[in-house]
Amino acid sequence: QVQLVESGGGLVQAGGSLRLSCAASGSIDSINTMGWYRQIPGKQRELVATIISGGSTNYADSVKGRFTISRDNAKNTVYLQMNSLKPDDTAVYYCYIRGRSVLSWGVYWGQGTQVTVSS
Repeated sequence: QVQLVESGGGLVQAGGSLRLSCAASGSIDSINTMGWYRQIPGKQRELVATIISGGSTNYADSVKGRFTISRDNAKNTVYLQMNSLKPDDTAVYYCYIRGRSVLSWGVYWGQGTQVTVSS
């Protein structure tokens, strides 16, 4: 069984910063892709950023230049540094990994963490 535990969400004023963390634990022995999605109530979940095992990253246009994704492979942890936050960034942020558990690859999700940016 694989668990993802997120932390770091909260309330911040526009222009401020937050850092999200997501640690994977359990019966996982390899992780390929790690990333973050976000969701506003009533809307579809949208991709924020991804990072693959080699370190290549991909960002949504709306966060380029403001957000930075990174990972610590030794800790099976992915981070999202969010700077210059805007009210439009308000959402529930979900981390995910594509990893191998008991010889089978799958996608696993965190429980979500609320980020609220006030104007």
